[in-house]
Amino acid sequence: MARDRFHNIVRNALEKDGWNITADPYEINLDDIDFEIDLAADRLLGAEREGQKIAVEIKSFISPSNVSDFHTALGQFLNYRDALDKIEPERQLYLAVRVPIYETFFQRKFITSAVAKYELRLIIYDVQEEVIRQWL
Repeated sequence: MARDRFHNIVRNALEKDGWNITADPYEINLDDIDFEIDLAADRLLGAEREGQKIAVEIKSFISPSNVSDFHTALGQFLNYRDALDKIEPERQLYLAVRVPIYETFFQRKFITSAVAKYELRLIIYDVQEEVIRQWL
């Protein structure tokens, strides 16, 4: 599977934020279906997220249609979350998106409604500085 354009940037940003990358990619199999989530990480130190395990799906939103990219991202997120709930329910899934995409496309009413309805967890990352700006 091809890596997202910003894969290494998100990986670096997570490491700077104190996360230990445990799988790149994070491959899981459920009922003879193979899933490949971009990253898995855990945090061993730090009061806020100590012992927390996450999986991160990274999306660039660089195709001509952000709506099409969102459809793909949402479908992947829901499938991955369902699979994780069955095999590793303590691991929380996040969708990583760039700051400009979050500040524009993700502020549209339909998108904010979908994010709320489907309970998407978001990581907002800065490409230039390779840092996490927000956890939502």
